[in-house]
Amino acid sequence: MSVITVQPRSQALTTELAGRTQAFMVAEIRPQVSGIVQQRLFVEGADVKAGQPLYQLDSATYQAALAESQATLAKSRATLKSSQATARRDIGLAKIDAISQQDKEDAEASLLTAAAEVKVAEADVQTARINLAYTRITAPISGRIETSTVTPGALVVAQQDTALTTVQQLDPIYVDVTQSTTELLRLKRDLASGKLQTNGDGQARITLKLDDGSTYNHDGRLQFSGVSVNEGTGTVTLRASFANPERLLLPGMYVVAVLEQAQDHNAILIPQKAVSRSASGQTTVLLVVDGKIEQRVISVDRTVGNQWWVSSGLKANEQVVVEGGQKTPVGTEVSVQNADSPNSPSPSGTVAAADVKER
Repeated sequence: MSVITVQPRSQALTTELAGRTQAFMVAEIRPQVSGIVQQRLFVEGADVKAGQPLYQLDSATYQAALAESQATLAKSRATLKSSQATARRDIGLAKIDAISQQDKEDAEASLLTAAAEVKVAEADVQTARINLAYTRITAPISGRIETSTVTPGALVVAQQDTALTTVQQLDPIYVDVTQSTTELLRLKRDLASGKLQTNGDGQARITLKLDDGSTYNHDGRLQFSGVSVNEGTGTVTLRASFANPERLLLPGMYVVAVLEQAQDHNAILIPQKAVSRSASGQTTVLLVVDGKIEQRVISVDRTVGNQWWVSSGLKANEQVVVEGGQKTPVGTEVSVQNADSPNSPSPSGTVAAADVKER
């Protein structure tokens, strides 16, 4: 039979969580003024830069509105200049009682009114300039642009429900996954008790498995953990961000996120084939204790590859029977000899051979 000597080791606590990718930023493009689309200025499916022109609307009416508002402003300024001259003259005349006090006050009121009308006209010019600028629709963010829902000649309306197109920033990209509150609470308890330690920088290391089984070649970082629990599923949402320079990840893709949430510096792992179930359903292993076979109940937490992560029942330097002991009665004397490890030794122990002593 083969036996391993248990040796605790440092082991990362990882959790696999299914999720979907989400764009880092999404901007739905809608017109802010009404008009006829004259030109589409982008290639559908291409990358665009923030501020890049996307559509040109017919601007004739907005140019006319700007010209009208500028003329009104010029008229208001002329009226203000006349009112200023009248007010200065009437103030001087009032001092020598050449006009009544009422006439003086009327001149001052006319001056204030003319000044206010200039400010209104200036605001109208600014509004007309803004509306004219809105006839050239630009990208609010950098990203990849989708197909256009309108063609040249179409009438679009300010703040309409249907977006003209959508721009999505894909680098970086988000991955949203869910974790059960049971696992989250257990992790927090183990961290608080010192059984587990956080990673050095306090951030969970995250890798991705893609739908075809391959591993994504950029690691991610956890952005946040949700503050509320989904009542229907008993889960919280976790969001991670990943660099996506090659645009390999697209919004809506199914992925599996592997979160390295903590470290156990005294983890005990044993081969799965060393573990069995007793008649009562308890998890057990066979050990060599004082030269005899002994059966012991243990608790296992999770699998790591082809290993069981043992949470209780074993300690360092104990000898666990891996193979060949299933038919050996408890209490049988065995002799353990040191042996070189095979090509793939157990992560938590060294391999040895044991021989049953003949009676």
